[in-house]
Amino acid sequence: MLAQLPELDTVTYVEKMYPVPWLAKPTFPKWERGWHDPYHYRSPPKEEMPDYKTRPCYEFHRRSRLQEGVKQALWLTKAKLIKGLPPPILNIMNDVAHQLEDQDERIQNAISHACFWAGTEEDISFEKYSPVLLEDLLHLCRSMTVKYPLLSKRMMAQDYRVTATWERESALIQIHITHGKLLNAVNCLQPIASNDEILATENYALETFYPISPIIDLREKNVYKIKNDTGFNKGYPYPYPHTAYTVETGKREKSEHFQARVLMFAFGNALAKAKELYGDEPKVLEKPIVVQSIGTNGQSFQFVVFQLNTTDLDPSNGVKNLAWLDADQLLFEDARKHPEIKRKEVLIPAGIHGYKSDTFKKFLAFYLHGVV
Repeated sequence: MLAQLPELDTVTYVEKMYPVPWLAKPTFPKWERGWHDPYHYRSPPKEEMPDYKTRPCYEFHRRSRLQEGVKQALWLTKAKLIKGLPPPILNIMNDVAHQLEDQDERIQNAISHACFWAGTEEDISFEKYSPVLLEDLLHLCRSMTVKYPLLSKRMMAQDYRVTATWERESALIQIHITHGKLLNAVNCLQPIASNDEILATENYALETFYPISPIIDLREKNVYKIKNDTGFNKGYPYPYPHTAYTVETGKREKSEHFQARVLMFAFGNALAKAKELYGDEPKVLEKPIVVQSIGTNGQSFQFVVFQLNTTDLDPSNGVKNLAWLDADQLLFEDARKHPEIKRKEVLIPAGIHGYKSDTFKKFLAFYLHGVV
């Protein structure tokens, strides 16, 4: 663009009132309405906003994707991974007394309802049947209230919001959790690992990603508030987070990315509750906080149990948190309305194929944990 000489007047097409290619575009003074119009609001520059800070904050939200998956989430949460489920969950899962009557039949009916009858389309998308299946499974879990009355002292929150802030190796990180389900309880879950197991984590070395920064996938922002919020007001009768439920939406993603998100959501709920109970000062918690998390795409389930032992997350040494992960547990392999026929021969019949009964046993054990 040519520089305008100050001694020359610019000839524009302002008098013609329509664009002319060989005339300059006129500039008009900014028009002010004189009143606040929310439909035509223009935000000021971020440097002029009241929450602007020179120090950047790195945000993890429900659209964030950690490319290194669970390994990167473990670094962000300063946690040690234990594959499989903890003993309290396995004990509930393997006990026949803690199962539903005609459990397999009722689960397959729930799968049929979600995959075949949840819509009028020929092929119902996973975005549509996944929330339906999750709600049907939770409904079956709630039917155990007759057998275990303490289950009535819980409340399910839909589209809850949680915010937690912490420092990790001099980087300020914040997590925002929205659009999910959270099961709250009157009492907190008891710690799973003993004090000796917690102290033994001091010798565990976290995996690094040098020369790549582990926060490379987080959104950098300068306009933010440093806050920790559980999403519920003081005096709420169900103050303790029990289990967070996440449904995969949008474009299907890799399993390790979804596993990392489920783990981060469990950590975010635990950290927000720890800051509310013990304050913002980093410390090793007197009583660790345990939060469960389940993620599903309608067919595969990710089970996470997170025990927050410390809020001193800045250094990589010292006591670590603990995370149990049981990943990629299929509830069924295939479900189809119509059979697959080739040359007048039925290759795959209609119905549910490859049903895995152990997956719902784990789902139910998570729900009963803390009551049984």
